Amino acid sequence: MTTAPQLAPADALPSSLVQPLLSHAVAGGAPAVELFAPATGAKIVDLPQSATEDIETAFVTAREAQRQWARRPVRERAAVLRRFHDIVLAEQDTILDIVQTETGKSRAHAFDEVGDVAVNARYYASVADRLLATRRPRGVLPMLTRVDVRHRPKGVVAVISPWNYPLALAASDALPALVAGNAVVARPDNQTALTALWAIDAAVRAGLPRGLWQAVLGRGSVIGGEVIARADYVDYTGSSATGRTIAQQAGERLIGYSLELGGKNPLLVLADADVSRAAKIAIRACFASAGQLCESMERIYVHDSVYDRFVAEFVGHVEKIELGAGLDYDSDMGSLTFQRQLDTVTAHVDDAVAKGATVLAGGRARPDLGPYFYEPTVLTGVRPGMTVHREETFGPVVSIYRVSSDDEAIEQANDTAYGLNASVWTKDTARGRAVAARINAGSVNVNEGFIAAWGSADAPSGGLGISGTGRRHGPEGLLKYIDTQTIAVQRVLPIAPLPGMSEAMWAKTMTLYFGVMKALRQK
Repeated sequence: MTTAPQLAPADALPSSLVQPLLSHAVAGGAPAVELFAPATGAKIVDLPQSATEDIETAFVTAREAQRQWARRPVRERAAVLRRFHDIVLAEQDTILDIVQTETGKSRAHAFDEVGDVAVNARYYASVADRLLATRRPRGVLPMLTRVDVRHRPKGVVAVISPWNYPLALAASDALPALVAGNAVVARPDNQTALTALWAIDAAVRAGLPRGLWQAVLGRGSVIGGEVIARADYVDYTGSSATGRTIAQQAGERLIGYSLELGGKNPLLVLADADVSRAAKIAIRACFASAGQLCESMERIYVHDSVYDRFVAEFVGHVEKIELGAGLDYDSDMGSLTFQRQLDTVTAHVDDAVAKGATVLAGGRARPDLGPYFYEPTVLTGVRPGMTVHREETFGPVVSIYRVSSDDEAIEQANDTAYGLNASVWTKDTARGRAVAARINAGSVNVNEGFIAAWGSADAPSGGLGISGTGRRHGPEGLLKYIDTQTIAVQRVLPIAPLPGMSEAMWAKTMTLYFGVMKALRQK
């Protein structure tokens, strides 16, 4: 395991950058909290916190701004997203510094977030006008019944985003809500609040009305309930346990919600896979953002005929991963973000080793590099009864299993309560699609880890089982933020017996009509 040259810890971000961003937060009614850079321990900011009065103010302001925003043509709203797209790309060095400082991840993995936001901004700017256009379906009596289906924004959407992908999960969920005519009140994780505030600032500079997208700050356990109590829709990314609580709170208010939760994602290497390619790309699939990615792979099932070769090549790549904390592209993997993540990773690996698992690479913390560094780790011999076998680690740890057939690999891949993402490796893409269709996951990538499905903005992304409900990306990622209204106008003749016609005759007439419509294959 190699390490990149380390930068000396500094007061992580300049005040001239941080202070303007804080103006987009409705906070200050509660005591501030100190935040530190995970990779270096340097202080980032004294972050103001929101009291109940701040949250109320944010929602009142957002509702007023939303009424004006919803009246603007969709094309005007989409133009803001296009300008936002350009700002994100032009100012990527600034936001990459912020993301790296707040999370500890490598710059290459931070750039994934820049790419995600740019793709989604461009996509929703391009499709919003079509998706939100009034639709004219066939009426019950053609030519006599006119039907218009209109789309109405929900109102104020709460976007509760996590710390692991603070730009992608704060901005890419807010953008479709905004272009649909909603306001957004964000509740980013404290640790990565500046990233979300930068996104809001960039959107305002792109022409978004100030107050339409704003943030309240505080721990979810402290202010989350107050946010949900005022929202018209809730978008949450995080743990399955918290997702259940949010679903209960939203259900009590009869408001909609979308939840992307945890994963214990499988990667299948079939007998005919390109082993070298699979071993190389699986590195990113397993260790992006130090494994702190809901979509990352934690289980690898390899066919017996290629097992030894795959393991040798995969471990060889793992041993070459370069760890570092620099705000540059010189390191391959960064730090974990919290002590609790380091504790979880350490506990999972130690438990597995104590119960007979073998460490093929990594397996230890690296306090010499920074407070929360942990080496990318490969385990074999993992069995039921070991914590790492079923529980999500959410860190740089992957377990490899030997299988003798596609059926066995699929059976083991599906032996989980999670169902977020999966990966299948084979030279026969038709075979890969067939295997993918049998895996219980919201997304399955063939000959890729997670970016092929995740990055395809026109396709929905989300989980099955305890990995969540609802979808982001694609048309579904926008339409979840709107309500539909049907307006039906009946002309000339009523939908009722004509004067002098008995109910019996009316029933016979309509029965004949229904038969004719079926024969004509009319909807």
